[in-house]
Amino acid sequence: MSGSLFIVAAPSGAGKTSLVKALVKQDNNIKLSVSHTTRAARPGEVNGQDYWFVSQDEFAQMRDTGAFLESATVFDNSYGTSAETIEAQIKQGFDVILEIDWQGAQQVRKNHANCTSIFILPPSKATLEQRLRGRGQDDDDTIARRMRDAENEMSHYIEFDYLIVNDDFDIALAELSAVICARRHCLDVQKHILANLLLELLA
Repeated sequence: MSGSLFIVAAPSGAGKTSLVKALVKQDNNIKLSVSHTTRAARPGEVNGQDYWFVSQDEFAQMRDTGAFLESATVFDNSYGTSAETIEAQIKQGFDVILEIDWQGAQQVRKNHANCTSIFILPPSKATLEQRLRGRGQDDDDTIARRMRDAENEMSHYIEFDYLIVNDDFDIALAELSAVICARRHCLDVQKHILANLLLELLA
């Protein structure tokens, strides 16, 4: 039985990375897609675990040869998802989560009509800015740009299947897990898993 494809998107600072990492840690049947990126690694990030860090030339070659399921440029850096890796994991029966932006989500939907998309919102703009400043990685100009870009990102919420507000982390994580659980129990998934049982019950 093939797995399902999930998209999780959010403005920078909304907490999607922490939520997705916690979800993957508690659910052995979920794989987190590791994207390729041209941006520099942040402190503590590991190549091949957080991202595949590649040069602009390497990224361009992969994009031009059709290696990416989706790709986009965010904050002057490029990101892309390996199509081959995703398909292999899904065929093995794993659910796969893509942690991408709205541009990437649009591209994925064109190729995977049955993917489930989830958008994470902050509880307020003030909280979002506080979280961005709390990272201690950006100057005031960069924070201001990230806040402007966040408004644009959040304007695309209507394109997603589910909305979750990350105010209380544990509640948001439970809600995210509930969406995954609901997808696993929808008819088009369960009718294959329960094929033998349904034959017996309806005989």
